[in-house]
Parts: sequence; structure tokens; C-alpha cells
Amino acid sequence: MSVATETDQVVEELRAAEKLLLTTHENPDGDALGSLTAMHWILEQLGKDSVMYMSPEEFPLSHEYRHMTLEGLLGAPPEDIDQRTVVFLDCGNIDRMPVDFLQRDGIHILNVDHHHDNTRFGTVNLVVPQASCTAEIVLDLAHELGAEITPPIADALYVGLVTDTGKFMYENTTSAAHRMAAELIEAGVDAHGVYRRLFEELPFRRLQLLTRALQSVARYDDGAITIAALERADFEETGGLETDSEGVVDHLRSVEGTKVAVLVRELLSDEKRGCRKVSLRATDGVVDVSLIARTLGGGGHRQAAGATTGLAYDELVATLRQQVTEQLHP
Repeated sequence: MSVATETDQVVEELRAAEKLLLTTHENPDGDALGSLTAMHWILEQLGKDSVMYMSPEEFPLSHEYRHMTLEGLLGAPPEDIDQRTVVFLDCGNIDRMPVDFLQRDGIHILNVDHHHDNTRFGTVNLVVPQASCTAEIVLDLAHELGAEITPPIADALYVGLVTDTGKFMYENTTSAAHRMAAELIEAGVDAHGVYRRLFEELPFRRLQLLTRALQSVARYDDGAITIAALERADFEETGGLETDSEGVVDHLRSVEGTKVAVLVRELLSDEKRGCRKVSLRATDGVVDVSLIARTLGGGGHRQAAGATTGLAYDELVATLRQQVTEQLHP
């Protein structure tokens, strides 16, 4: 089925639905949050009864997203969930929203996403791998629905665009992405202000965690893999939150000769004690890190992916080295 046909189907569904519930993946990033809030405001503008859902476990959000407005957000299923069309945004696999009430049989799901490995779990799917971000798809839907791109909607979509393109540096930065940026700036986005909120004005504890991560750096296989680790003690001694490790892996990605950069951090909650979050970044198109993430129960993009695992650190490193080697030397 063509993207145009899928778009028509989703637009028809959104026009017909009176009540909707919007959600995204766990550990939401800028594209997830920007797409979620923008779609919510678009639907409200059209007179729809729209609510958003995220688990209370996702809070506090990462510091750079503290400014995002989440009015209309629920932390529990609404009583009328059976009457609502559920819209998943930026979620490549329904297991990335591990909530029972959204995985029941009979839920009517619109799946709007740009991950190339999306499992097409929706009743209706709009999956556009060539889109730079899910926010780009949401903007296209807004145009089809005749919605006005107000400054708050533009700001939310710009957050999704600038984060998922790595400040317009990743390979998914297309001409369409730059045209989208121009349109959103014309709609009222303060590009410098968004940049400051996302990438500057960060708490000092982040620098302390970055220092500890860089002290742990190890390189394997002639530098093809660059790995850093953060343990529970690093967070406890700096007062850092789990979300304060955001951005560390991008420093590793910049090292000459690196094909895959990895940050492994120990999870802090008691129920996940012994588990680690693995953030993977590829420096070029040679290694597809989403394939590696999927073997660990996660997912993502070819150049940016992640997973959570219970593997011991040494076993995890051995697994990563094997999988990277298999792709570099098939």
C-alpha cells in the first residue's frame, strides 16, 4: 500500500473519530514528545476530544524537555478507553509501550511512525521511513486536515525535527527536513530559543556524569567500537538522574575511527536492579545498530537505537563486539 493511500486512511480515521487517546514509546525523546503534543493540539483545534497518555514512571522527563506543555496528559487509562481511537506516535513496536490496557485485543489503533523496522501493529498504519522524523508526518497530516500551524504546534514539531536529525547533522536530514524547518520558523518558532532549551542551560550534574563516563571509555576491535559505562554509584554520587546521561553517547560517536558508539548505564529503580540501558549510535551507514538493539529486545533507527538488557557487562560487551564484527565483516 502506498504512503499516499495510508495517509488518506489515517486522515479519514482522524476526521471520523470524536474521541482519541494519543500515546508514544517509553523513555520518550524529542520526536516522541513533540509529535505527541502537536497532534493533541491539532485534534483539539478540530474540535476533537483528545487526551494523551504516558506512564507516571516516565517522569521526571529529561531536563531539556522540562519546558514542554503536557496539559491533557493522563497517567492512567480513561474510563471510556473502549470508545477512543488510540493513536501511537513514533513507536516502532507496540512492546515499546508496555502497558496492558493498550495491548488488549480489540483496541482500534492508528500507528503513525517513521522507523524503518516498524512492525505495523496498528489497525491502520502510516509508516514513512523516508521521513526525517515522526513530527514531519504529523505536519503533513495537519496540512491534510486543514489545521492551522500555530506557534505552539510549530514549536513542538520543531523539537521533534531538530532532535531526531541531530541538529540537522544525521543522514536523515533531507531537503524536506529543511523545508519543514523553514515553514515552522515562519510559523513562529524561535530557533535559537529552542536550541538553548534543548542543548544548553543544562544542570552541572550532567557535566559531572559526562566526566565519569569519559573516564570509563574503552575501545575495541581497532577502535571500531567505543564504549563508556555509568554505574549506579556515578548517579548517586553526583545526584544525577537517569535522564542526565542523555547526550553522552554523542561524544563517543565523534571519535575518529569509531563505527559504533555505545553508552551502557545501570538502571536505578529497584525493580530494574541489575538491568542496563544500552544506547547505540552508528557513525555511518555501514553498521545498522537497530539490528543489534532488536537482538537485545529494543529497537530504533539504523544510526540510533537502544535497548534494556539484564546481561552482565562483560557478556554485553562481548555480544556487541560480535554483532558489530558480523556486520563489518559478513
